[in-house]
Amino acid sequence: MVISGPTAVGKTSAVVSLAEQYHVPIISADSRQFFREMKIGTAYPTDEELARAQRYLVGMLSIHDYYNIYMYEQAVLQLLDRLFEQYPFVLMEGGSPQYIAAVCHGVDETPDADPQIRDYVNRMFQNNGIEALRAQLQTLDPDFYATVDKNNHKRMIRAIEVSLQTGRPYSSLMHHQEKERDFTICRYYLNRPREELFARIGLRVDKMMEAGLEAEARALYPYRELNALNTVGYKELFDYFDGKCSLEKAVENIKTHTRRYAKKQLIWFRKEYQELDAREVDARGLADVLQETVPGKCC
Repeated sequence: MVISGPTAVGKTSAVVSLAEQYHVPIISADSRQFFREMKIGTAYPTDEELARAQRYLVGMLSIHDYYNIYMYEQAVLQLLDRLFEQYPFVLMEGGSPQYIAAVCHGVDETPDADPQIRDYVNRMFQNNGIEALRAQLQTLDPDFYATVDKNNHKRMIRAIEVSLQTGRPYSSLMHHQEKERDFTICRYYLNRPREELFARIGLRVDKMMEAGLEAEARALYPYRELNALNTVGYKELFDYFDGKCSLEKAVENIKTHTRRYAKKQLIWFRKEYQELDAREVDARGLADVLQETVPGKCC
């Protein structure tokens, strides 16, 4: 059973309550909660929430570790094989759309980048900016270049890495074929009235600052070039440390960028789930909705 939704909508508290009610575990689908050094800025589950329900795939990586969506898909499938021997269904909770899609639909396997190639492409970006990536990708894979978000440097870097390593256009390796799963997938995405969601985002950012987000970000500042730290909540504070803005402006930017990210998440969930047997649920009424149906064997 997939419980998704935008940031700060209340997924964690709702899913922990469900896990307690049905005595089932939770698999995280929040790509930034994978990293153990980023607890405050990623709204990592509290010790009390972790004690109330078994949760997998949180804090299992360092920001220095390489990880990708294909690795996540394989880890979850192996985990589900074990969990379905003990539980009638499993909860998957998170707001990272591509990671959820990887488990539900599958992901094309592409090779891990050679370290030398990765270093070459990253230096190209750092020294010459995003225009250099656009030019290189247009040469290597014009088909992918025509469709990619040309402001998303991470996707372009990945496509260039694979194209250089394999000698083939990245798009030629993307088959986009739905993979069969031997379990039923039940999908819900949580939502709230827009004003209420935005107010919750602002309050959560304030609580993160009170909990020590600035100190956490300062400890991670020497590693700010790592992909794991290209994340709302850290990037803005790094700008403050660099003297580009005041602390007050950095906090304001975190709230603004988090609201924008929440809007993008909602657009994806609605588009993805329109064609599927999915349901949008007010975050305050998830328990009532689930009581209408006895959950089956779901991820």
